Amino acid sequence: MESTSTPASQALAEIWNAVELPTTPLAQLDLTGPIQPMPSSFRIGPAAQASIAAAAAAALLIYKARSGTTQTATVDSIKSALECTAVFKMDGVTPDQWAPLSGLYRSADGYIRIHANFEHHRDAALASLNLPMGNGTTRDQVIERVLQFNGAELDADITDAGGVSAILRSFEQWDNHPQAQALASLPLIEITKTGEADPIPLPPMDRYTAPLHGVRILDMTRILAGPVCGRTLAAYGADVMLINSPQLPNIDSIMDTSRGKLSALIDLQTAEGSTAIHSLLKDARVLVQGYRPGALAHYGLSAEALAEKYPGIITTSLSAYGRSGPWRERRGFDSLVQTATGFNVAEAKAFNEQTPKALPVQILDYATGFLMAFATQAALYKQSIEGGSWHAQLSLAKTGSWLRSMGQSADALGVQRPDTEAHLQTFPSAYGQLEAIAHAAEFSNTPVHWKVPSSPPGTHLPQWP
Repeated sequence: MESTSTPASQALAEIWNAVELPTTPLAQLDLTGPIQPMPSSFRIGPAAQASIAAAAAAALLIYKARSGTTQTATVDSIKSALECTAVFKMDGVTPDQWAPLSGLYRSADGYIRIHANFEHHRDAALASLNLPMGNGTTRDQVIERVLQFNGAELDADITDAGGVSAILRSFEQWDNHPQAQALASLPLIEITKTGEADPIPLPPMDRYTAPLHGVRILDMTRILAGPVCGRTLAAYGADVMLINSPQLPNIDSIMDTSRGKLSALIDLQTAEGSTAIHSLLKDARVLVQGYRPGALAHYGLSAEALAEKYPGIITTSLSAYGRSGPWRERRGFDSLVQTATGFNVAEAKAFNEQTPKALPVQILDYATGFLMAFATQAALYKQSIEGGSWHAQLSLAKTGSWLRSMGQSADALGVQRPDTEAHLQTFPSAYGQLEAIAHAAEFSNTPVHWKVPSSPPGTHLPQWP
């Protein structure tokens, strides 16, 4: 790694040392580019670069263990930031990232952010506002109605109705919230042993084979952070199968985030679905899941149950607000976590703006996704050496705490956002012509490659090839 210390290299060293891995791969990394390539008071660039570098370094560690040789990797800060923009084109068209009713609204006593990208979440919010459900209700109608509500009461109503929202808080207000206090006791990345098992060595390979070649991973995630984890692991050679429920919708980003993945449908609520998922799990090394804490236990798929049934398995779990505390089961997405935990207030203050201001990219989603890929590989490495079954747990809110701990600076407020269009590349896709951002980590011996085109859910059978 570069000799000159930067915020990204410092953050990377802290991430790496916290999970107690051999430090050799850090010397094989080159972190390049400007410190802060995004216009923000927060360290968006370093967070993106450090989280991608952590995932890449873990791949280097596994590569050395399997091939007996070393390779180097370069992670550029501009490319890292661009990978976090979520920008892509399908057949020349850039899909809207936000549905018409998603966004920030002024309430009677402050602001509330409503997430309406899914129709059932939209309708839950509209029902709470006593407005007609469906596509007929306009944003102006929502604006007018939200003004009549107390923010906290509306937030509670939407949440109780199965919707997703968050009232605006400052850092000080968030720090006094019981969930923030519960989160404070958790590490950024929590990796724990869930059961005893003999080590399962990763098979040897030659120096030109990708680090995760032959590692089978089930991806049971849906919105950005989890799918980015699976896409990254696929980029490093893993056989990743995305599992969707036929009962749940997806957003357009699946066309981009399913690069490299087989894509199957399984309904866990049926006997056939239960049989199918366990048939896949018996030959898998990893399950990555983004359901709320405890949700999969109902189906016998908790990390502890999996460790008992499939000794040596790795489970990587994502939540919005952490595995403990009053909000442990609360739904949440990046934009909502930013609003709830103080970032929108702090960013607006830094830019001297009166209206709450979102961060320039959904960095909580993307950094968490890359850190999930890192944690998954760290657990795989530990299993292959020490044995045991392992559970890695991360949350968007804890990644927010990590970003906040890097501090704020006015140095990059006037930085020009990198030109996304100039960095789009064409990738195979069953959806059509996909133009998207390449993975920011570049390896000397095993270039990043997605073996499978991004494909709609149900394209593949739920069985390993």
